[in-house]
Amino acid sequence: MRNCLGALARAVDVIACLALLAVVGCIDDRREPPRTTTPADFVAPAKVDTAHLRGPVQPIFFRHDVHAGQYKMDCRYCHYAVEVSPHPGLPSLYTCMGCHLLTATDNPEVGKVREARFADPPRPIEWVKVHRLPQFVHFPHMRHVKAAGITCQTCHGPIQEMPRVYQYSSLKMGWCLDCHQKNKVTIDCTVCHY
Repeated sequence: MRNCLGALARAVDVIACLALLAVVGCIDDRREPPRTTTPADFVAPAKVDTAHLRGPVQPIFFRHDVHAGQYKMDCRYCHYAVEVSPHPGLPSLYTCMGCHLLTATDNPEVGKVREARFADPPRPIEWVKVHRLPQFVHFPHMRHVKAAGITCQTCHGPIQEMPRVYQYSSLKMGWCLDCHQKNKVTIDCTVCHY
């Protein structure tokens, strides 16, 4: 009985802590957009030899180095759910076409987006997952980005300079624990394994 009460008390503490983080994260909207380390005059190369790029080949060669690096688009424009959901979300075809109805209309990759968007019915882009965690590990983006103020680059590396996204960090348990210890946050197993 004593062990059950101890476990219950620990679970209540974890839930209370998570609720507090959620409330604090929802109230504090005054933070600046996530930092990037790209120089102000960064220009992505016009042509890229894709044969030697790291990371999985995607159905559309979406260039983070152009969008987030050269044009300094905030990650949250496309990854709209990163502050409110465990998963960051992917842009809809409507988001892409909001700009690409007018810009880069002669780009063959934009043509693929246009074809998918104006198909009847519209076809979603079947992106290939890049950052993989075991099924028993949970990484709630909103807790890291909104509540803790962690930038995308902390885990994803210099994504704003990558023509093709690849897994920059190991994302192994030791790597995560090092970050938690460095930032003086809990290393309780139930935080990530639930």
